[in-house]
Amino acid sequence: MNQLLKIAVLLGLLSASGAQAQDKSFAPPFDFPLTFSGNFGEIRANHFHGGLDFKTGGVSGKPVRALADGYVSRIRVTHGSGYVLHVTYKNGYTTINRHLSAFVGEMARRVEDLQYEKESWEVDITPSPEEYPVHTGQVIALSGNTGYSFGPHLHLDLIEDETGESVDPLPFFKKNVRDHTAPRAQGIMLFPQRGEGVVNGSQKPQSFPLKPKKPVTAWGLVGIGIRAYDHMEGVSNRYGVHTVVLEVDSQEVFRSVVGRFSDEENRYINSWTYGQYMKSFIDPGNHLRMLHASNGNRGLVMIDEERPYRFTYTLSDALGNTSKVSFTVLGKRMEVKPVQHREKYTLHWDKVNVLQEPGLHLVIPKGMLYENAYLDYAVRADSGDIALTYRLNDTNIPLHSYCDMSIGLRRMPVADTTKYYVAGINRRGKKYYVGGHYEAGRMKVRIRELGTYTVAVDTLPPVLTPVNPKNWGGNGRIVLKAKDKETGIRTYRGIIDGHYALFGKPNSINDNLVCELKHARIEKGKTHRLEMTVTDACGNQTTEFYDFTW
Repeated sequence: MNQLLKIAVLLGLLSASGAQAQDKSFAPPFDFPLTFSGNFGEIRANHFHGGLDFKTGGVSGKPVRALADGYVSRIRVTHGSGYVLHVTYKNGYTTINRHLSAFVGEMARRVEDLQYEKESWEVDITPSPEEYPVHTGQVIALSGNTGYSFGPHLHLDLIEDETGESVDPLPFFKKNVRDHTAPRAQGIMLFPQRGEGVVNGSQKPQSFPLKPKKPVTAWGLVGIGIRAYDHMEGVSNRYGVHTVVLEVDSQEVFRSVVGRFSDEENRYINSWTYGQYMKSFIDPGNHLRMLHASNGNRGLVMIDEERPYRFTYTLSDALGNTSKVSFTVLGKRMEVKPVQHREKYTLHWDKVNVLQEPGLHLVIPKGMLYENAYLDYAVRADSGDIALTYRLNDTNIPLHSYCDMSIGLRRMPVADTTKYYVAGINRRGKKYYVGGHYEAGRMKVRIRELGTYTVAVDTLPPVLTPVNPKNWGGNGRIVLKAKDKETGIRTYRGIIDGHYALFGKPNSINDNLVCELKHARIEKGKTHRLEMTVTDACGNQTTEFYDFTW
């Protein structure tokens, strides 16, 4: 199948998908006007934003309603997404409602009973289709701010049952959404291909305003990218752009359509984007289906004539609002220097790569890199360090999945091998926990980016701090702050009067451990003793005791 036929088939599928969305509308999840703090496919760290974030007026507890007839297919509590409810509908789609503040009715009781049975805040229930049927408009949960959430809202994912893929929910609510505002561009970036192109005398990516004061010159093979956001009237939020089309001299060379993706495609966002810029070309190892190049060169542009090249972007949102922006690049003959780099530190995107250095072993399977990587490798040996510090590259290079790495230990100041861990080092020189386990003089770990790594040891236990303990009884709420300087809190367990008490992290941003005393299953009107134990990722443990009256 040739390239043009492939594009025609893909566009036909996207068109059919859009028509299907129009045919299968949903009732809104709320009984007030719909506005959003985030849309489908927004650029996030290592992933696309998978759904719509509905605003709830800055408060929790708004009734969340069923979008159609169906049934509750899964009930979860997690540290990442908080209270989560999956609802499968009869039209072939399942929604995932995240960051809820509460379940309702029998579901709430069932979750709490299982939390006590498993002695765990995090639980997962898969009911049968007959247990919790729902009907259009029925209240199924309350909105909230639980899990990894920066404010009250409802995150709604829409999953196509047949494929298991995430699809854009917005077209299903078109009649409930007021939006006549088109996306707006903010800047352009040019990407001269290493050893094949040059921009303004440099082979490094360069950003430009939409109307640069000086001519932008280029020669050879160049890619282009755009920073742009969508907007809606009545709110100040900015959103991701649904469709981006690039034309060069009136001929389309690239388009991206952020309408659906699978879990396996999520990390391709690291290849498609450069910061907040969306590339209008495709790296050779990027198989993201929402990207389509029509010029037979992955969307890259060959500038080989001394003349102006006219680039035109057309930006559209999911509801059809459209804007255009144009940009001129002047073809100017310049020297394009060939790539000069040690083969040992050149990683190839289409091969298995093995990096073997004294004390370091790294295997990168084929398919993990999106393009060839030219490592800025260096090693540092500081006296007294447990292991050498290996800089694989000065800026982190994302990998599509985990790869195996091991680092040899130079010295072992602590006999207990569980206290050692592989540490990443950020650009400020600060260490952060990566993980790993000890085996025969080495720390073995799986990494998802090529950065800077070493081995560290953690023997310090976490610190527990009660938050306003005099108010626990009056508020009916115990709050503790658990902190660990090095490897982070891995587990926690609360016991009141000798029995398990349900503590959780309702909001993972503030990381507080919280127990709602009405759910603690203890006798009211007396003094109680709390025993709280927290353990970090290296097994260091702290136990504290507190007395309170409730």
